[in-house]
Amino acid sequence: MFHKILIANRGEIACRIIDTCRRLGVATVAVYSDADATARHVALADEAVHIGGPAPRDSYLRGDAIIAAAQTTGAQAIHPGYGFLSENPDFVDAVEAAGLTFIGPSSQAIRAMGLKDAAKALMEKAGVPVVPGYHGAEQDPAHLAGAAEAIGYPVLIKAVAGGGGKGMRLVEAAADFSAALDSAQGEARTAFGNPAVLIEKYIQKPRHIEVQVFGDGTRAVHLYERDCSLQRRHQKVIEEAPAPGMTAEMRAAMGDAAVRAAEAIGYSGAGTVEFIVDGSDGLHPDRFWFMEMNTRLQVEHPVTEAVTGIDLVEWQLRVASGEPLTSRQEDIPLRGHAFEARLYAEDVPAGFLPATGTLTHLHFARGARADTGVRPGDAISPWYDPMIAKIIVHGPTRAIALSKLRAALAATEVAGSVTNLSFLGALARHEGFGAGEVDTGLIGRDLAGLIEAAEPGLAVRALAVLGAAGLADGGPGLSGFALWAPLRRTVTLDGLSATVEVRAAGHAVVTIDGEEADCRLRTGTWWVNDRPAGARVVLTPGTVSVFGPGAYHFDLVDPLDRQADAAGGGLTLSPMPGLVKAVHVAAGQVVSAGDRLAVLEAMKMEHTLTASRDGTVAEVFVAAGTQVEAGAALVRLEEEDAA
Repeated sequence: MFHKILIANRGEIACRIIDTCRRLGVATVAVYSDADATARHVALADEAVHIGGPAPRDSYLRGDAIIAAAQTTGAQAIHPGYGFLSENPDFVDAVEAAGLTFIGPSSQAIRAMGLKDAAKALMEKAGVPVVPGYHGAEQDPAHLAGAAEAIGYPVLIKAVAGGGGKGMRLVEAAADFSAALDSAQGEARTAFGNPAVLIEKYIQKPRHIEVQVFGDGTRAVHLYERDCSLQRRHQKVIEEAPAPGMTAEMRAAMGDAAVRAAEAIGYSGAGTVEFIVDGSDGLHPDRFWFMEMNTRLQVEHPVTEAVTGIDLVEWQLRVASGEPLTSRQEDIPLRGHAFEARLYAEDVPAGFLPATGTLTHLHFARGARADTGVRPGDAISPWYDPMIAKIIVHGPTRAIALSKLRAALAATEVAGSVTNLSFLGALARHEGFGAGEVDTGLIGRDLAGLIEAAEPGLAVRALAVLGAAGLADGGPGLSGFALWAPLRRTVTLDGLSATVEVRAAGHAVVTIDGEEADCRLRTGTWWVNDRPAGARVVLTPGTVSVFGPGAYHFDLVDPLDRQADAAGGGLTLSPMPGLVKAVHVAAGQVVSAGDRLAVLEAMKMEHTLTASRDGTVAEVFVAAGTQVEAGAALVRLEEEDAA
């Protein structure tokens, strides 16, 4: 076993690896960028080395700096985590050339699976079923359009070097193919430096089921499947193991196919073979097809750990240090059911736009596993993926595990940034999901209901007012009140005006729009109109939050609404910090509602900004290559009466 390793990553996966290393007595070295100098993974590691600026290309993608840090600190091996350099075969070669061990597969294995078209051809030879499609080298747009016609719409355009939904577009009609191809190739060029794409048949009711494999270079085993069908924008939201409706015959067929795939390339370490499954009529062993193999540890690996009791990071360290894989397939248990929900800083109603902010308050549920790379007071950086945490639960049955997931999400508290927490809660309560009726289109079909914001009731509003008045802790209630005046004051937050009358310590009456809420603190719990509120009030700078059930946030001061537009919807603002990749309009140009105005690159994704109405472009404030802050003006349309 190694005595010291360097972790070439950041955030929650770096912290996750450190946890296992501590248990095994392995010292750890963290690397960090300017943006991560005070990050949690830096604080947890035994040593930390600065490697560059905040942009990934200036730090976490600098293989030379990472290898130098390992050599300087005496690390014997490098664990890549996931993302960044984890699937870069040139980095693997450089690590080994430096006399270090790469904790993962060989560069040959990564290359074999790195390009989706070549990987599919290899899998066909190994007897693994593949999705019908075009995986050739010819990239002429006319040729690709012809291939799409031959396959039959709808089709998926996918970057051959892709992952995480980047460079992927669904095309439902031939008329939309050209624009979708341009967009997919542009995003692929930015994300991977390779604009090449492949075309696949789009399965109408697809399920995304993947199999965890592990090899030692000579043989491999599988650790059963995970269902990752709940996705938005082709990115996973909630994963579970085992897959709902899985049969023993189907599991055996998928597991055998995944092991064949791993052994065909002499795979060593943890990997995942992803399959697309036709779920239109249950699960059948002749209705699954290979999509790709991720030659690294997956984000969702904790659900596999929960149902097998196996620490996959420990297995990675043991095999990389030279130990053979001792477990046989029949030795690997499958117990109960597990879920993982990905908690992100993102604005769900705005189209899942990544968000930033400082986490002024962060609390996770007891009894649930929370893999996180942040702490209260940490900032969600615009430079990296906006994940806050992964919430993982396990139970003896799917129903019990799902009940535990709902409870864990309800008890999770986040303030300081918009998040997808309410959306996750709505998904966990979704009737179809609860029945195991999952497919990749579920979120899209039911999105309106899933993102519908619940209006705060009288009890929630009353508690928010108490928080704003400094009374939430049940103290004597004199803060903000004059001793020589009645204990009454007016509180305004988010346009809500209320009066508060303090009658005794832990007793106040809040009046909102003529409704009275009699609030009494009893054994540490607020009761409103003789009913327990079942909520907690948290006061943070500029905000009062009420948690459980649900989460409601009220601004203590009226903030400047950056999205407001005095010109009647004519001003397009940047929704987040980012880089302007392209500008599609010029002053004087006539546009229609929905026309592309500009493309913004932020948080590893491209976002197309469109015209909110018909009109004529009055001014363009930016050019391609401009770095902008959130709220920056990009394009202005002429006033409607002037258009």
